[in-house]
Amino acid sequence: MIRFSHVAKTFRRARVLDDINLEIGLGERIALIGSNGAGKTTLIRCLLGEYTHEGQVAIDGRQPRRERAQVLKEIGFVPQLPPPLKMPVGQLIAFASKLCDTDPQRIFDLAGRLGLDTAPILERQFVRLSGGMKQKVLIAVALGRDARVLVMDEPAANLDPEARKIFFEILAERAAQATMLISSHRLNEVSALVNRVIELDMGKVVLDDKVADDVSLASLLDCRILVKRPDPALAKALLTWQFADLGDGLQWQGQVAGPDRLRFLGMTSRYVGLISDLRMTETMQ
Repeated sequence: MIRFSHVAKTFRRARVLDDINLEIGLGERIALIGSNGAGKTTLIRCLLGEYTHEGQVAIDGRQPRRERAQVLKEIGFVPQLPPPLKMPVGQLIAFASKLCDTDPQRIFDLAGRLGLDTAPILERQFVRLSGGMKQKVLIAVALGRDARVLVMDEPAANLDPEARKIFFEILAERAAQATMLISSHRLNEVSALVNRVIELDMGKVVLDDKVADDVSLASLLDCRILVKRPDPALAKALLTWQFADLGDGLQWQGQVAGPDRLRFLGMTSRYVGLISDLRMTETMQ
């Protein structure tokens, strides 16, 4: 599916990628991790055909640099930083759908599933949207096509918990038909999404390992929390996760997306002195 063969890239004598050799198959979900400057973004840009480089990159035998228009039709890309596009949202969606030969309604429908009503913002410049709205538009554009390769850089960073839950559902629907490359600084942010981890350091692959694939992207956790006393900060945090107050701020109940369990537990750990009981039961939709 994807092959990096002796790929190297140098900027002003600095070796950013150094002899990268990787084989990635259809259906694999890759966590591409590493610190700032490790080479993650450069590797992604080589895959997208944005950079010249030594060695070869191929997607189904096609070279992204030489056959960029054809290859990009096969790729859905969600960047970490939204581009400063001044075009209206409606024009952006029309352009993207024409570029990848897809029905723009698919993009509108995906945005709606993520909780974004596009009707009021069609004439608004993309650059003037909030961070969460920009992220939802970019995800809808990337996934609203028949892409066999999904490249995502911190894709859910600006999403609220409910939108993250829907995002994971959409990824689950595509898991068998697409290869996913998810870039992140921290493995714990994406560990439940992937079945293989590739770590870069100083432009080299220092880890390439399969990981347990026990968490379904579509799984949900029924969660019940008991607290010792009502606390406004904890209540605000739980309401953000769409939890319901079952009585005087002492009992809370809600659902957490399976891939989001570490993020949720990280949030609750800030209130560990207040929580007397926390139970999570995995279920499927």
